Amino acid sequence: MGVAGLGRAFMLMLPTLVRDPRVQLVAAADPRPEARACFARDFDAFGYETMAAMCADPAVEVVYIATPHQFHVEHVRLAAAHGKHVLVEKPMALSITECQAMIEAARAGGIHLIVGHSHSFDRPYLRTRELIDSGAYGRVRMINALNFTDYLYRPRRPEELDTTLGGGALFSQAPHQVEIVRLLAGSRASSLRASSGVWDKGRGTEGAYAAQLMFEDGVFAALTYNGHGHFDTDALQGWIGELGQQRSAAGYGQARRQTRGLGPAEETALKNRRAYGTNVSAADMRNAPPPPGHNHFGLVIVSCEHGDLRPTPGGVEIYGDDEHGFDALPAPDVPRVEVIDELVAAVRHAVPPLHDGRWGMATTEICLALLQSSQEGREIVLEHQVGLPNREKDM
Repeated sequence: MGVAGLGRAFMLMLPTLVRDPRVQLVAAADPRPEARACFARDFDAFGYETMAAMCADPAVEVVYIATPHQFHVEHVRLAAAHGKHVLVEKPMALSITECQAMIEAARAGGIHLIVGHSHSFDRPYLRTRELIDSGAYGRVRMINALNFTDYLYRPRRPEELDTTLGGGALFSQAPHQVEIVRLLAGSRASSLRASSGVWDKGRGTEGAYAAQLMFEDGVFAALTYNGHGHFDTDALQGWIGELGQQRSAAGYGQARRQTRGLGPAEETALKNRRAYGTNVSAADMRNAPPPPGHNHFGLVIVSCEHGDLRPTPGGVEIYGDDEHGFDALPAPDVPRVEVIDELVAAVRHAVPPLHDGRWGMATTEICLALLQSSQEGREIVLEHQVGLPNREKDM
């Protein structure tokens, strides 16, 4: 694997990449020389200044694209033109036209295009989908997804606070929730009505939204997100955080405090201190104990005809017609291993990935519709949706 972009997204995937023996990191491209030098030391690998140079490296089989959103289409085209399979971070792109260009580049290059990581890869949601598919609880009828975080006040670069450049909750956070709900609903989404808000003018982008998402088979879902750093839904998850880590209520307000009063340059510098090549090494992540729980994205409840299913960091809580139980999942040895499972299945065994270009484009369409519906005050009909592959044939 070659990595494009050694910033925060790469740092979040690094525990997976260094702990999974199926992955060998052989190259990276990043404009920061200190990050390239650190990568070369950590992995005995090559550091390139440009994406084009890395894509020309014959040792690179797969490119993980973790660059800012606005560069995804260009970088997917480069990788595909060199015959490299692609794992690209969400959101896939910032327009349907860009998504279509990426899908076409992958087709022309004969490569697999996987969009992730989103939290729809997480084992608790995949297990919930398995329980739905078992038929034991009847058909899905309704889904509620609720997440309250301090997202908006974590250190941000200026473009991350500019909606037109893909900043804010609608593009950076909504893909997680949208894909979880789409996975659990199973069928194609059909329309959406939403409201969103720019409540803190100092941040300048949407930090919250609420949406009603309709599906072709009659399932409906309520999606609510608030990143303003007050109530925290991890309180409902035993204080297991989004990345499966142990948290504490004692950290209340920390995000607001660390960014309060900072100018754009100071905040960018603070964020850069969390990027690769600064104060955390690959060895630190390789040797760290695994997290106590699975990744998650807040409170999700799936209402079926004969029960409610609630995925949690430790498993799936089941509220059936006659009994209440818990389907426990072992703690993960490798966080987000499901991303590598899907990548290896595609590249090594020609298994079509769930999170392919069409799946990513459907999510992008919903994120754009969230913004459009809020701005125009009306329901938006969706045109580029897909359901789960095993259900597409029946629809």
